[in-house]
Amino acid sequence: MGIIAIIQIVLSVLLVAAILLQQKGAGLGGTFGGDGGVYSTRRGAERVIYTSTIIIAILFFSVSVARLLL
Repeated sequence: MGIIAIIQIVLSVLLVAAILLQQKGAGLGGTFGGDGGVYSTRRGAERVIYTSTIIIAILFFSVSVARLLL
């Protein structure tokens, strides 16, 4: 297994963990839009997790494309 494959596996695990950390308080009702539509801004750790999820997703996509092309 190449180094790119290992990086891709690590990024995928980190991405899944970051997405699961964002799902706090979203029960079955929230899945189907039953959260009441309350808008709240992200602050503190929630904002860090949100931003890191986006960065990890971009890195995962980039590594996947690089692995496809190489």
